[in-house]
Amino acid sequence: MEALNTPAIETERLLLRRFRPEDIPALFSIYGDREVNTYLPWRPLASCQEAERLFENEYAAAYREPRGYRYAVCLKADDIPIGYVHVDPEGARDLGYALSRAFWHQGIAVEAARAAAAQAKQDGLPFITATHDVNNPRSGSVMRALGMRYQYTYREQ
Repeated sequence: MEALNTPAIETERLLLRRFRPEDIPALFSIYGDREVNTYLPWRPLASCQEAERLFENEYAAAYREPRGYRYAVCLKADDIPIGYVHVDPEGARDLGYALSRAFWHQGIAVEAARAAAAQAKQDGLPFITATHDVNNPRSGSVMRALGMRYQYTYREQ
């Protein structure tokens, strides 16, 4: 099995690709929005400098690994990141995603997550997992649309 790292994927409406340095303003827009990040385990970014560090530490570093799935979610029409989808290739093999608010409730998260999960499966990943905050049932709806099923509930420490 050839190990790939974030190979580009096209869907009906989307282009999933690696984030690039010129995407830092889009990264800041996504990770800096308080509402987008309400249920995620980090605080929203406060500056483009923080987005630059995020790009270097979380994306550029991950792209140097043998295998990974850390996608910028872009509309085919303009190739500008409107969100992200990740699948960790090791450990829990966690699926994560977020979209800019203007693109919520359009099926884009499902389309992007389905494509990333299919690529991971094609590359030999035996399973993926995901979690969502109980106060964010729409994220759970994305997971159910992918065919995932509820396993257990836990409390944060």
